[in-house]
Amino acid sequence: MNGNHAELAIAISSLNKWYGTFQVLKNIDLQIAARERIVVCGPSGSGKSTLIRCVNRLEEHQGGNISVNGIALNDSARNLDAIRRDVGMVFQNFNLFPHLTVKENCALPQILSRGTKRKDAEELAMHFLTKVRIPEQADKYPGQLSGGQQQRVAIARALCMTPKIMLFDEPTSALDPEMVKEVLDTMIALAEDGMTMIVVTHEMGFARKVADRVVFMEAGEIVEMASPQEFFDSPKSQRTKKFLGDIMH
Repeated sequence: MNGNHAELAIAISSLNKWYGTFQVLKNIDLQIAARERIVVCGPSGSGKSTLIRCVNRLEEHQGGNISVNGIALNDSARNLDAIRRDVGMVFQNFNLFPHLTVKENCALPQILSRGTKRKDAEELAMHFLTKVRIPEQADKYPGQLSGGQQQRVAIARALCMTPKIMLFDEPTSALDPEMVKEVLDTMIALAEDGMTMIVVTHEMGFARKVADRVVFMEAGEIVEMASPQEFFDSPKSQRTKKFLGDIMH
């Protein structure tokens, strides 16, 4: 971890979660520094998405502790509101409102949750639509855009809430292969701006290029955590080696 990234953005300790009798997360310990970029990978059903969904309490955990920017994630509604203000999330499926234009999709959450004036909200929307390189689509509806463009709108919408941390849950898995690159390029630009990021993805090229650390999960556990170079070039666990063997072929 880089020395100048000393302050902790996310601290997860002894995190456990069950669905009924099935334990989906087992004693997860993970600390992420401000501006650090973490890629979480692993086979389907390994608990990756559940883990990041616990960070902003889209999923509730049953054991262990999570804190975000020093605020404990607990039953306090005030704490949860503070955490959700700091944490943006981008999903597999873009979750855009089909009846609103692209600009409205980006402006409305600011107006509703922050009380931002419409003019200011629309200005910020245009700023971030420009950042994700689709300002010319502002007055179209989501159904008129490609999947890759819709996902970039979803990223812009999350950025409009000025989060300190971005969570990405397999942001390219619903896209056609030719659209994946434009979304990954958008995320690379964000990373270069110093955004703290946790990205659940199968895109190993992105992991190699952007991640400070790669976390490999299987069966609800963190099996291995390493720099991209170590992770790809000299993985320690047999399970990691098998996963990389399967995914690279």
